[in-house]
Amino acid sequence: MVAGELLQEHAPAAAAACEAASALKTADTHYTELSDTNTAVIHVTAPDSRQRAADSELPPDEEEAMLPSERGEPPTTKLYYRRFAVLTIFSLYSLVNAFQWIQYSIIANIFAQYYGVTNVMIDWLSVVYMVAYVPLIFPATWLLDWKGLRVTALLGAGLNCVGAWMKCASVGPHLFWVTMLAQVVCSVAQVFILGLPSRIASVWFGPKEVSTACATAVLGNQLGVAIGFLLPPVLVPNTPEDKQLMSHNISIMFYGTAAVSTLLFILTVIVIQDRPPLPPSQAQAILPTSPTEDYSYKKSIINLFRNKPFILLLLSYGIMTGSFYSVSTLLNQMIIAHYEGEELNAGRIGLTLVVAGMVGSILCGLWLDHTKTYKVTTLVVYVLSFIGMLVFTFTLDSGYLLVVFFTAGALGFFMTGYLPIGFEFGVEITYPESEGTSSGLLNAFAQVFGIVFTLIQGKLTSDYKPLVGNIFICAWIFGGIILTALIKSELKRHGANMGSKSQPVPTECPSEKVTNGVRVESSSSLSRETSL
Repeated sequence: MVAGELLQEHAPAAAAACEAASALKTADTHYTELSDTNTAVIHVTAPDSRQRAADSELPPDEEEAMLPSERGEPPTTKLYYRRFAVLTIFSLYSLVNAFQWIQYSIIANIFAQYYGVTNVMIDWLSVVYMVAYVPLIFPATWLLDWKGLRVTALLGAGLNCVGAWMKCASVGPHLFWVTMLAQVVCSVAQVFILGLPSRIASVWFGPKEVSTACATAVLGNQLGVAIGFLLPPVLVPNTPEDKQLMSHNISIMFYGTAAVSTLLFILTVIVIQDRPPLPPSQAQAILPTSPTEDYSYKKSIINLFRNKPFILLLLSYGIMTGSFYSVSTLLNQMIIAHYEGEELNAGRIGLTLVVAGMVGSILCGLWLDHTKTYKVTTLVVYVLSFIGMLVFTFTLDSGYLLVVFFTAGALGFFMTGYLPIGFEFGVEITYPESEGTSSGLLNAFAQVFGIVFTLIQGKLTSDYKPLVGNIFICAWIFGGIILTALIKSELKRHGANMGSKSQPVPTECPSEKVTNGVRVESSSSLSRETSL
């Protein structure tokens, strides 16, 4: 009763202060800035009587035309079954693109012999994916912001299809330059693919399934890498004495890839749309469906680079993902160095690494949807990835392939499982900035680190031995653990989703943020990471 009396005594004074501070504001509900403690509450103010009177005088037809949020009603949200079709088609053409990335590296010795080039040239068929991404990510994310999901998806699926057909024309020992050109086209397609998982998850899926949806979208890319490890050694066995048979086998792989790519491009045209008619979550409902007049892509980029937690995440995500790219690219060379003639098992070990990572991705996505403990999960997975890399490094030359299978699976479970966690963590700490922009920058840093790590680890592996190259990667992952521990976790998107469901208590004036044309009221009790 004492608390109730105190609230009654102070509520009129607080309401009067808020009315004076917000006389020109029309929003019904505001949220205070994040306080220094984790126990802050949401504070709201009600519109004054003059505003209510003005609202009541709106003509009926004009009032009906207003959005629910403009009438003071909570926005209407809805989940559509089409979201599963969009997610499936995207995951499949992302799969084919990833398959085309790794299909050369896993049988690097065979392609080097077929085209008469060095292993370094074959490595560049993988590295070109990373090189192309870095300069093209900015126009690609700009296109995603201004033209939407559908146009970006069509470009990704279309270029992927064109590159696959170009490879069909590269079958011939003297046509290495054609296969390199085709791989460049596929690498450009990748730019319009890798940044989409977070956007698809955010605009099509609800708050209780968004992390799982993002993990599933990333899963398609991982599955493509897994198939890229498995099929090429089976379809193109090492037949150095018969170049004609080798050409026939390579043709089968290339034409099969082109046919699947064509089918998926057609399905992309039919299925994928920018967004559903109604938003899937409150966080999406309060954002504009298209860039506002005062939206600036340049300002969005500047905002992200001023976000210190995001900068730390960029570096740590780049280190982990770049390490995965490097290990994947050089896996064949590492295995062959210790187990000569085991090309087929090298592919199977790569498959084990990625399939285990796919399981890790889904489990991590489900865990994040359930707990929202982004930083804790990210840090734990990072530490376990470091331990897995150490074990893999010092058991690679044990002489027992079964041990390598086991250690590679453990490494993949955590290292590959980290990928969707980084995406979703980035979206949370940068909301309401575009998911495509934050994901694109994360991937750009991953490509930069991937290029550097692949070239340096490849040089160390060839000049010395795989142990030296792997120790180099271990040292960088340890540095990534430190960077991850320094990230300050503020779950802004989660706060937006949960804040709209909270009951208003008129106690003090709101405090607002404006981020690149979008007004955001942060929920202080919900914007920090929840804990178990």
